[in-house]
Amino acid sequence: MTLRVVVVDDQELVRTGFRLILEAEDDIEVVAEAGDGAAAVRVVREAAPDVVLMDVRMPVMDGIEATKEICAAGVGAPRVLILTTFDLDEYVFGALRAGASGFLLKDTPADDLVAGVRIVAHGDGLLAPSVTRRLIAEFTSRGGGRPSQVVGLDSLTEREVEVLRHLARGLSNAEIARALWVSETTVKTHVSHILTKLDLRDRVQAVVAAYESGLVQAGGSPG
Repeated sequence: MTLRVVVVDDQELVRTGFRLILEAEDDIEVVAEAGDGAAAVRVVREAAPDVVLMDVRMPVMDGIEATKEICAAGVGAPRVLILTTFDLDEYVFGALRAGASGFLLKDTPADDLVAGVRIVAHGDGLLAPSVTRRLIAEFTSRGGGRPSQVVGLDSLTEREVEVLRHLARGLSNAEIARALWVSETTVKTHVSHILTKLDLRDRVQAVVAAYESGLVQAGGSPG
């Protein structure tokens, strides 16, 4: 199956670079481009992509607002992968809450960009441990860490809560499996149950929920 991608960035050179990288892959096709958030919303409706590579700082409408509008479509909405230079962490966190499935640095290696597109297209979230720490620090420092109610949290089993705590620290399934002395398949099952019970799209949304609920706090231990 060919993955359909829309590239959104206000710099044509950047868009061209991403297009060349992605279209060198047999299973990826860049179906459209946009130079601002408003154009991105229109293009996404017309092109029906699987993944949107979304810049943050753009004219007319920024990438955060565009992400909110695109993800608000609910079922059938494409996955949004935010592109950032790390100087806008607070806005990136807002994008994750709005439904983005993760983000990459703009200077990420070509192989990581391609892998990121495939990861989010297949329903997983992309959030590296170092990125998680930066976002958490920014979120907490601005008072965003005050607990809020997360529907379904009390339905999680003790082991699922444990998995969610590790997940919120940015651990991969393999790392969680080693930490809990269980198989990676078991961890995948727990993660699936967590997403279902909390009505979340992917593990990135689970990370956001864990911190917003107060289940995990910045600087604490995962256990």
